[in-house]
Amino acid sequence: MYAGYFGLQLDPFTLSPDPRFLYMSERHREALAHLLYGVRGGGGFVVLSGDIGAGKTTICRCFLQQVPPDCRVAYIFHPPATALDLLQSICKEFGVGWTAQPGNPGSLQPCIDALNAHLLRSHAAGERNLLIIDEAQALPAAVLEQLRLLTNLETSEAKLLQIVLIGQPELRQRLAEPGLEQLAQRVVARCHLDTLGPEEVRPYVAHRLQVAGLTGPLPFTDEAIDRIHALTGGVPRRINLLCDRALLGAYGGARAQVDRITLERAASEVFDTPAPPPASPSTAAAASTAPRVPWSRPVLALSALAAGAVLVTVLQAWTHRNGTAAPSAPSAPSVPATPASAPAAPTSTPAGAAPAAGPRAAAEAWPGTPPWPRLEADPGWQQLGQLWGARLAPRNPCGSARLEGLQCYRTERLTLAGLKQLDRPGLITLSHPGGSTTVLVTGLNDAEATVAAGDRVWRLPLEQLDSMWRGDFGTLWRLPPGQRTRLEDGRFGPAAPWLAERLADLQTRGLQVERGASLTEQVKAFQRSQGIDPVGAAGPLTFMQLNRASRVDEPRLGQTPPSS
Repeated sequence: MYAGYFGLQLDPFTLSPDPRFLYMSERHREALAHLLYGVRGGGGFVVLSGDIGAGKTTICRCFLQQVPPDCRVAYIFHPPATALDLLQSICKEFGVGWTAQPGNPGSLQPCIDALNAHLLRSHAAGERNLLIIDEAQALPAAVLEQLRLLTNLETSEAKLLQIVLIGQPELRQRLAEPGLEQLAQRVVARCHLDTLGPEEVRPYVAHRLQVAGLTGPLPFTDEAIDRIHALTGGVPRRINLLCDRALLGAYGGARAQVDRITLERAASEVFDTPAPPPASPSTAAAASTAPRVPWSRPVLALSALAAGAVLVTVLQAWTHRNGTAAPSAPSAPSVPATPASAPAAPTSTPAGAAPAAGPRAAAEAWPGTPPWPRLEADPGWQQLGQLWGARLAPRNPCGSARLEGLQCYRTERLTLAGLKQLDRPGLITLSHPGGSTTVLVTGLNDAEATVAAGDRVWRLPLEQLDSMWRGDFGTLWRLPPGQRTRLEDGRFGPAAPWLAERLADLQTRGLQVERGASLTEQVKAFQRSQGIDPVGAAGPLTFMQLNRASRVDEPRLGQTPPSS
């Protein structure tokens, strides 16, 4: 009802599962990467867990839109109560018929035999088969054991069935039970889908509103945006509920923005929390001067809406993007210096040189025994941004990075080989007996890494780094010319012309692409050359390596001398 009032063409927080509304946080990307791994996996279990409303089922439904044509999927929405129910549901999903055993209708063997025969035929035809079970935390132990036995269906070369379990956090506890140890040992990938962080709330809300047609400023004050995370815990479903009711409240008051008082009142209605006290005279006076939308907008339906229904969350969908698996392939083809069409950096940082804004202290050896480094403040995105000549806002570094022509990139699965391949400074966390320390990696060679925090710099042998680092990595990369919003797939939008131009240039210098290939096929060829999963979508990882291959001016990891 409020869409037209705020200049929107669509309701931004409705129940409709419109894929255009999808906002992928780094956590959601990681979850989707695990599901994509499940398609390519060689058997075993992939486990995706997360709190209620975090987007588990949404991610899975988005994933279902992206499965390869040669993949057959059985999706069980409601957990079966018995092993026979499980097998019959799987056969039904795969379109497999079976005949009950005469005199023993409860026997599992007819279903198992029929399913095995189907999987063998499918495998011989070059197909893959994936079983997804939602709400898996409710599966009885006997059903989980039968699932484990299904992973024994195999040929001499490959497993015939890949299984994905999706559930609430209790699923992780179930799999840790002593009686399920054999199943737990067959889990090949795990991912827990966390809620959105405080810094992700603004881009999440802005994304949904912009998709709905918003062209002006957000209809939320900064104070209201800052309060949303505390009221919702960062759960997307709760954010949708709250924002929907808050916009309804602003609509009823003929206000152009949701302020904190309106947001708190909306929370009291949606989440059954105490309502804020009435505004003081001074607050009321200030509110009376707040900008209002002209009364010519339709507000006559307010009395009917006062007792109205609350619109609930949107089930999101996803257009295919790169996963976050670390690259591990040959280096890019050699190309000349940055062409005129490539984005220019605000500062010049030749590859291998120490960045002007980087740490200036002499490097010291990382302590192998206590005392471990104790820092007044860990390095953050602001210190990383200095290497790009950018000033990032402490409260919203990634949002402000885009104003500087940069985009944040984060992953939890980078390897040492991947770090070398990316060849760019970034933030990592080192774990040690004294706790953990966040550092900025500024240099790397075959013997050691150079890490820094503030003005302190350490030399860290790669063997020690590998034992202390668990794969988290955050960095920046330079957006193509004309790209002002977050880039998800550069085949479309402002980045597409630059992408096509760079790929064409690389083809003249050795990149193998079939004549007349589409842009997607060209992207796949480049991804294969870089050891990136050739999905065809041109995401951040692809653009980072394309920047590197095209010699775009970005900070690189300096080559520090080996330890003496």
